[in-house]
This record gives sequence, C-alpha cells and structure tokens, in this order.
Amino acid sequence: MFFLRCSNNNHKKWLKGSSAWRSTLLLLLVLLTSSLVLGGCNYTRRVQDSDYDYGSRQKGDPKMIGPRLYGSLTGKPDQHDNKYFEYSSMLSREVSGINGVATALVMLTDKNAYVGIALDWTAVGTKKTGGRDAREQNNTGTNEGTYNYDNGSPYYNNQKLITPYNSYFSVNDTNQLSGKLKQTIAVKVRKLVPRVQEVHISANKEFVNEMVDYAKESWAGHPLTPLTGEFNTFVKYQFADGKLMPQSVHELKTIGPKPNR
Repeated sequence: MFFLRCSNNNHKKWLKGSSAWRSTLLLLLVLLTSSLVLGGCNYTRRVQDSDYDYGSRQKGDPKMIGPRLYGSLTGKPDQHDNKYFEYSSMLSREVSGINGVATALVMLTDKNAYVGIALDWTAVGTKKTGGRDAREQNNTGTNEGTYNYDNGSPYYNNQKLITPYNSYFSVNDTNQLSGKLKQTIAVKVRKLVPRVQEVHISANKEFVNEMVDYAKESWAGHPLTPLTGEFNTFVKYQFADGKLMPQSVHELKTIGPKPNR
C-alpha cells in the first residue's frame, strides 16, 4: 500500500509538472506567433510608408503629410511665362535616385521646376489605376532578341528615351501618375531648391522625349535662351491646357520657328 500511495503522489506531481510545462509551452507559442504577426505587420507598414510603394492607401503615410507641393498652386495665369530655363544635372540626378524612377530630366526656370520622368520596376503603384494591363510599353520581345514585337524588327530607336517597345515606362495621362510619387519628387526638388514656386511633373512619353532633346542642347553647350519662347509653349501645352501646339527642338533646328507664333 505504501508503494501505491507513493506512486500515486509521484504521478500527481508529474501530471502537475507536465500541465505547467504545457501551459508554459503554449504561452511561448502564443508570444512567438504574436511577435511574428506584429513583426510582419510592422514590416508591411514600413514598406508602405517608403518610396517602394505609391499605391497603398494607409492613414498617416509620411509621403503625404503636409500640403500638396506639386502642380498648379499660385493660381497666376502667367506662371508658365518663364524668363529663362536651364537644365539641372543635380536635380535630375537626385530625382533619378527615387525608387520607381528610372531616369529624370529637370529644367529650372526663374519660377518653376519641370520634371520629366521615365518609370521602372523599382516601386509599385506609380500609376493610379490599370495595373499590368494598362502598360503603355510592350516589352515582350526582350527575351527573344526582338525590339519591335509587332513586326519582329531587332532595331532600336536610340533617338528616344521612351518608346512603345522594350523601354522604360510612361504614363501619358499626367492625372494617372501617382500623387504620392509626385509629392515625393516635389519634396525632393523643393528641399534642394527652396525658391521654386511650382513643381510640374510628367511621365508623358512625348514630354519626356522632348525634355531629352532640350537637355541635349545643354549638354552640347548650346545656349537655351533662343528656345525659351518655344519651351514656354511646350510646358503650357503639357500643364496648362495650352492650345498652341509646340514645335519640337528638332523642327526648330531643321526648319526654324513657324511664322506668326
């Protein structure tokens, strides 16, 4: 009987210890799971708050804190009547370093900054709607050694930065370009050049390619002053619903300015 009582007591102690161990183990599992979930949530939020994500609509996104800093703000009808313009290599380099931007060309005037951007894969949500099906470039031929997938041509148009095929990405409707991306760019520009009154941004294919041609003139050491009037027509057409169709830099150099402009 003594043996049985002793065995029964030990069994109770073992059961009690086993139950305590299971409770402790369960608590540790709960804490570990909670830590992983919270860590995952924190990681997701950090990505959404960064310049890797311009599509999420979470509250308190630091990219959107404060007033809007891009687009028309002064309300002045002559805001695009610039006295001069110049290519800014510094601003172009800095904006090109923003995630989602493959390359940027920035022109500074006495009033404004004009930013032309080509997009890449380094961020999501750079376009407001449409996703993959709404892309304006067909890059299908990249893996087949083909430039133009529609006609099978291997020849690349190296005169343009953005093309319809195997190219960086464009967003031809400026209103479809992510507001978070535009705000991020405007913050960067204003931080580096505080005197800027307005920052105008576009990923329109024609706009960006024409900005490249203006930049080429600067890179070649040619004065931009003779092009100021046409540049103003160019930016009004893009950002202020200008009715006058601008002449391209190529046209100005080959046939000269059109009369009565």
